[in-house]
Amino acid sequence: MNSSPSQSAQGYVTDARNEAVQVYVNGEFFARNEARVSVFDSGFALGDGVWEGLRLVQGRLISLEAHLDRLFEGAASIALNIGMSRDELRQALYATLERNQMRDGAHLRLMVTRGMKKTPNQDPRFVIGGATVVIVAEFKTPRPEARARGLTLFTSTFRTSNPDVFDLRLNSHSRLNLIQALIQAINAGADEALMLDPRGFVASCNSTNFFIVRRGELWTSSGLYNFRGITQQRVLDVWREQGRVTRECDFTLAQVYSADEAFVTGTLGGVTPVTTIDGRAIGDGKPGAMTAEASELYGQSVLQHG
Repeated sequence: MNSSPSQSAQGYVTDARNEAVQVYVNGEFFARNEARVSVFDSGFALGDGVWEGLRLVQGRLISLEAHLDRLFEGAASIALNIGMSRDELRQALYATLERNQMRDGAHLRLMVTRGMKKTPNQDPRFVIGGATVVIVAEFKTPRPEARARGLTLFTSTFRTSNPDVFDLRLNSHSRLNLIQALIQAINAGADEALMLDPRGFVASCNSTNFFIVRRGELWTSSGLYNFRGITQQRVLDVWREQGRVTRECDFTLAQVYSADEAFVTGTLGGVTPVTTIDGRAIGDGKPGAMTAEASELYGQSVLQHG
């Protein structure tokens, strides 16, 4: 592969404190290098589970209830009994933060699998006991150079999936088609993969939601064939609150190439500009004013409302 992880849309500043973090596994805490799940765990053997990524800002987990909504909806759709209530999960998340003395600038990965299996096969009736619940909390600050220079995208030949084949709204542990797309992008010298839907319209990136700016309007995918991001929705909401126009619609690569600006949204990075796609400069090839405004509005909303 041709690039460093620092160039990733999920890249972050190295923080030595992460070597000492304590990881939550089924109600207990373990040192980072001692946290384990079984090789017979459903998540390890089959990718059978759901997850959420959450960001801590000034003592609050951003959009916590929306993340829990998505987690429980995804678990219900695959008949996965988490074995914990919303309140118990909230307590576990904040207990993990407290254990690691985290007050700001942290990112958490909450992972729930179907649990230990008697044998590594697909049949959920072979599960022994309850779900596996893991919380990894780390100090993470997005790399400032990504925002300063903007990301480079490459349009992958791997498509997002129909919901009857693989529903990306589930936030499932299974991510192979997205990983394949990212590998293709990395090998092309890009930071992230832009993915089309089965009809050829722009869907999303492999780990973030994608926006273009056209004549002051924010455009993003209709969401028929990709995950629905919580940060994506917050950006749409704050733009509309300013009386500005947003469109959740089908659009093509030709419209992307001729856009005034482009950016991606995600839990860790918030709003990150995109300056080059498939070797073509977007707009003037620099992070744009509308992207900066969307980022500012999003940041204000996070501080005001959590």
